[in-house]
Formats: sequence, C-alpha cells, structure tokens
Amino acid sequence: MIKNNWEVPQFQKKDFFEKRSKYCICIPVINEGEKIKKQLSRMPDLTGKADIIILDGGSTDGSLADDFLRQMNVRTLMTKKDRGKLSAQLRMGFVYAIEEGYEGIITVDGNNKDSVESIPQFIEELEQGFDFVQGSRYVPGGEEVNTPLTRKVAIKLIHAPFISMLAGFRYTDTTNGFRAHSIRLLQDEKLQPFRKEFDTYELLAYLSVKAPRLGYKVKEIPVKRSYPVGKVPTKISPLRGNLLLMKILLNLAFKKYDPN
Repeated sequence: MIKNNWEVPQFQKKDFFEKRSKYCICIPVINEGEKIKKQLSRMPDLTGKADIIILDGGSTDGSLADDFLRQMNVRTLMTKKDRGKLSAQLRMGFVYAIEEGYEGIITVDGNNKDSVESIPQFIEELEQGFDFVQGSRYVPGGEEVNTPLTRKVAIKLIHAPFISMLAGFRYTDTTNGFRAHSIRLLQDEKLQPFRKEFDTYELLAYLSVKAPRLGYKVKEIPVKRSYPVGKVPTKISPLRGNLLLMKILLNLAFKKYDPN
C-alpha cells in the first residue's frame, strides 16, 4: 500500500508491456551509452520470472530509445524529473514496484559490470523467503576482475566492517548494488525508506544495516563484478566519493537516518 507521507521524486513513465511476473529488476542508469545496451543484451531470458524496469536519472545520450528497450524486453522506462541521484532513482522504482503489486525487487547497476547471469539466483532466494540478499564478489564462488586497489581496500577495511558492526550481520561487499529486496521489507513502518534524505548513496547503506536489525532474513550470495582495464570510468571523483561514503557511515552510526 502506498502511503500519503512517502516522498517520491517526480518522474515520467513509459510502459512497453503489461506486468508478467511477480518480481522485477530495477536498473538505475544515467548516460551509460553502450554499457547499458551491452548489459541488456546479456540479460538472461526472464520472461515470466522478472520484469525489467529502467530507472533513468535523466540520460541525454540516446541510449534508451523506445524501440531498443522493447526489443530488449524492458517492461517500463521511468525517467526522473526531479532532484536527487541514485537513492532518489531507487525510491521511484520501489514505489512503482509496490504500486504494480510485485513481491520482490532485484537491483543491479546499468554499467555492464555485474554478472546479470546471477539474477535467477536472486529470484530463488526471494522464493526461499529471504528479504534482503546482497551480492558479493568476496564470498566463495564470487569473482572480482580489475577492482581498483583503493576501492578494494576501502570496502574490505572500512565500509564492510563498519556496516557489519552496525547491522549485526557480517557482510563482505557492502558497496555492491546488486541486491534483492522483499516488498514486505520496503513497506515496514520501522524502515520508512521513502524519505528525501535518501538522495545519493544513503539508501544502500541504510538498507544493509536495518534489514538484519529489524529481524528480516538476510544473506550474501556470490556474484561477479568486472572493471575495465585501465582508468576506471566514474561519475564521481574518488576523493569526493570517499568523503561522501564516510559521511553516510557516520550518519548511520549516530542513527540520523532512523525514522523519528
């Protein structure tokens, strides 16, 4: 059920197909060019298992043409027409999934770095009753390719240990956006993820902490994440990005994101 006090960005929506599945895959993108095209072409046939929803932050590169999305079996294109970044895109996708009656949501970045072949495993975990499933390249069976050293050190020595301590659950790959969420988790009044303060990367860390704290079934599963050889393309500077992540961790520690 959608609540009147939920804060959701303004967006435009195009539906190319009717709802076909009880799960959906939300893919946040902005100007991903050939990367999102290659990723969609790699997606396994999920007909009847999960519908694909693109969460566009306002792309201007022509990569999300209607004909192409139909060809790739994308059900819906949502385009944000409001402020906010990743967490804002996720909020609009989560609300749409709830409105459409989906039972679970898988999220995966649209930059062609993730093993989209692993999506059926996330679906299976939702079927088994798990509420929050974190993909990890650092559990047995997981794989990393060309992970930048600074990112790997930050994840292993700072982000994952800190989030694990706050959550009371041992995570290994907490910045990874390849995840699954049950609708019952997202609708919990003790969680309240539909707030404007979730704007950049706050929602990723917040959900990781709160899901186990609220008693939901949580686990990690192996995935593969691959970076290109050479300079890593990024939309945020390493210094600015690391400072933002540290700010989010401190806010989590002081429970600044908890509902009033």
